Amino acid sequence: MSRSRKKADEPAKPDPATEAFQKGVWLARAGLAISELDAKMCRSTETSCDPKTGWGKETCGRSPGDGLVRVDSNGIVHAHPTRRAESAEWAWAIAHALVHLGFGHVPAATGKREQPDRFDLAARCAVVNRFLLTFPVGLTPVDLPPSYPDGDEEQLAARWRQGGIPAVYERCGTAGGEPDQLLVPWDGWTKPPDWQLAFAHTLTRRMSTAMDVAGGRRDSMHGEPTRKQPWEQALEWFISSYPLLGGIAAGITLVADAELARAHGIQIAAVNVEAGEIYINPLRRFDDEEWRFILAHEMLHAALRHGDRCGTRDPYLFNIAADYVINGWLREMQVGTMPEGLLHDPELAGLSAEEVYDRITGDLRRMRRLSTLRGKGAGDILGGPLGSPRDYVDLDEFYRRGLAQGFDLHHRQERGHLPGGLVEEIRALIHPPLPWDARLARWFDEFVPRPVPVRSYARPSRRQSSTPDIPRAGRWFPPEEIARCTFGVVLDTSGSMDRVLLGKALGAIASYAEARDVPAARVVFCDTAPHDAGYLPVTEIAGRVRVHGRGGTVLQPGIDLLHRAGDFPPSAPVLVITDGWCDALRVRREHAYLIPQGARLPFTARGPVFRVR
Repeated sequence: MSRSRKKADEPAKPDPATEAFQKGVWLARAGLAISELDAKMCRSTETSCDPKTGWGKETCGRSPGDGLVRVDSNGIVHAHPTRRAESAEWAWAIAHALVHLGFGHVPAATGKREQPDRFDLAARCAVVNRFLLTFPVGLTPVDLPPSYPDGDEEQLAARWRQGGIPAVYERCGTAGGEPDQLLVPWDGWTKPPDWQLAFAHTLTRRMSTAMDVAGGRRDSMHGEPTRKQPWEQALEWFISSYPLLGGIAAGITLVADAELARAHGIQIAAVNVEAGEIYINPLRRFDDEEWRFILAHEMLHAALRHGDRCGTRDPYLFNIAADYVINGWLREMQVGTMPEGLLHDPELAGLSAEEVYDRITGDLRRMRRLSTLRGKGAGDILGGPLGSPRDYVDLDEFYRRGLAQGFDLHHRQERGHLPGGLVEEIRALIHPPLPWDARLARWFDEFVPRPVPVRSYARPSRRQSSTPDIPRAGRWFPPEEIARCTFGVVLDTSGSMDRVLLGKALGAIASYAEARDVPAARVVFCDTAPHDAGYLPVTEIAGRVRVHGRGGTVLQPGIDLLHRAGDFPPSAPVLVITDGWCDALRVRREHAYLIPQGARLPFTARGPVFRVR
């Protein structure tokens, strides 16, 4: 046997032209939404690809004599059987043909078909090429124009019928000088396919997949979706579907770290208001509805500022009281499903957290055994971030604005019933109280009025000289003797008094009194006994203060001293400055209290209470 003769079992060498065509088909289907169009490829002149005659019974004869491909209305792309081209060139030509299908340029239909004229053919090819400029596939031929006119196929065809087809757009198809679109009758056994609808469906799926990749829900365009954790899905549900807490959820960070949860004893979840973080124990298993309840519970803790409202109360017991209130609201609003073991008592419905706290403090032994989302004996409102420090924002403004926007959206969209207690607390947060110094200024305006000057033309105004023809009345105080305003100050000077509190309170008193022309105030220093300092200029009160520190505070004798003083006007108000560690007071005239933020008076105050921050 001759060495030149091939062995019978030796495989044939691959055809480079066929390999380039097959790779071009793969590139075209991998790059666009046309990848799922049920189109067939034909690259032979010896067999038929017509559904009527069947494959392999007759010759095809539909491949272009010049160019690369032609597409017919049966969804078959006919490629030139002997043309050599690069795989990137084949990819562009096949994509061009398939987009013709997707755009409805060659719709499938039964019966006799009328072929499009050269104006329709050129306009449709121009629209397809314009589309492929935004979704590049393969290699665009160098002889095609870099840009195309605006308008759809019908507009371009009508325009070119009137003025002629520009030479640059005459041959922008894939079949050379021949039409690259062919309408043939559908004679198959099934209903004619809707290529345009199929293209719309695949394009929608392709765009959805791309958005999933951009959002991290998929690793790639061809990979399986990356399923998000149930707590992440629950947080996204609030952002997209529950506007009341959507604003809060958008600014909350979920931290799901099993080691961190174990180190800090977090059985299910906890929230840190200052850091804007909710800590999740990822080892716990709950369904989607239960995770919604858990996240809503923690977000309401943060939004309603339960940590700041605790004051001098026991933090854990106040956390328990807030849990009872929040869980009752969430059950009433039907937000998610409450996991087993959480705190709920229908008898406490309609009460605030402070009122529930007053009720549950009667049985401290039982309450200490109750469990929050963090665990038994530990509150789920944390005081500091568990992770690394981060940039902080104005928390009051953030939570107030988020809850206010959510509340407004909830009502505008009529998203359902909200408990009355929750509505009252949200409205209280939306319209926060005035700062203590502004309220103190109002109190001075009401009870310590400033002298009112008299206007008289007998005394011309200082501006009279600038306008001698216009008489102007001057302002002056009458020379007769009038009563000047004053007020009394009962000042706690015991050892428990904070000097910072004294400085803020006395500074505010001095500035407001001086602005109202108060010449002096009657001052009584009190610790274990009253010390009458008499009338002092308001600017000198702070310099006369001495914290004696001789035990507890007894303020009632100092107030009685002002009641009995003959030189103290009966209508003058009294301002009591204390830290709250004092006896019960009875004041029989207008009065007010200045106490530190978070402090409580041991009695029910009859006058206004200003809490100094």
